[in-house]
Amino acid sequence: MIKQLTVFLQNEPGRLRELTGVLSENEINISALSMAETEEYGIIRMIVSDSEKAQTALKEKHFVVKLVDVIGLLIPDVPGKLHHVLELLADEGINVAYMYGYSDNGAARMIMKVSDPQRAEKLLEEIQ
Repeated sequence: MIKQLTVFLQNEPGRLRELTGVLSENEINISALSMAETEEYGIIRMIVSDSEKAQTALKEKHFVVKLVDVIGLLIPDVPGKLHHVLELLADEGINVAYMYGYSDNGAARMIMKVSDPQRAEKLLEEIQ
């Protein structure tokens, strides 16, 4: 289980820079980031080196931020492996709300927000 920061930003020039500036000033490293946007706002999802400290620092600067439990998964970067993971979750009635990730050197690192993180984590321990 990993704590993820979810930050809601106004979609305007410089706002993302302000967010990264707060983290930089507090010596918080970003290890994963996903950004989605609409015309009015963006949703930033991040895994950082100190989620509690980051949440406090961002709230002090009036950012809307919350901590969310997500699953970090390392799987082989081969065809069908993600499909297999999703089959296991679906067969157990566990919904995947969103995910993001990347692959490098034969391994895929995935971050997943699921409907039952504790159950999913136990189920997925077997394939790692």
